[in-house]
Amino acid sequence: MRDARLVAVLENITNHTNVGAIFRSAAALGVDAVLVTPECYDPLYRRAVRVSMGTVFQVPWTRIGEEADPRAGKGAWAKGGLPLLHELGFATAAMALSDDSVPLDDARLAAEPKLALVFGTEGDGLAPTTIAACDYTVRIPMQHHVDSLNVAAASAVAFWELRR
Repeated sequence: MRDARLVAVLENITNHTNVGAIFRSAAALGVDAVLVTPECYDPLYRRAVRVSMGTVFQVPWTRIGEEADPRAGKGAWAKGGLPLLHELGFATAAMALSDDSVPLDDARLAAEPKLALVFGTEGDGLAPTTIAACDYTVRIPMQHHVDSLNVAAASAVAFWELRR
């Protein structure tokens, strides 16, 4: 993380195909590291490795946050994980649909010297506590009344837009 400038955080991604596809895009588009929360599916699971085309062995990655008490709820990793990212100098950007989100091409995002993009699982997305604790809430501008993309596709778009 010392020299990392763009990292991805996978909060509770519970689909091996999506995990693998995110790693593949991260490798292709210059993401420096991927951080996975304790509830996120294992990047070394066979299906994730296969979909990633082996890039899980190329992109540095580790787990972030501590195993949570099941009663703590979704997003418990963020209690310690997001402050750690801030201590390391990262601005944090929750990829989520909300009324106060900024578009992905907002100049402030590109100007951040270190940026951690936080992605949530299909359907549920990110925990509200995670979104509230991030510096930015970011959306991908859409057309034709489409409100969102699959998390793997959204990550690829975000990595492309914010590549260093």
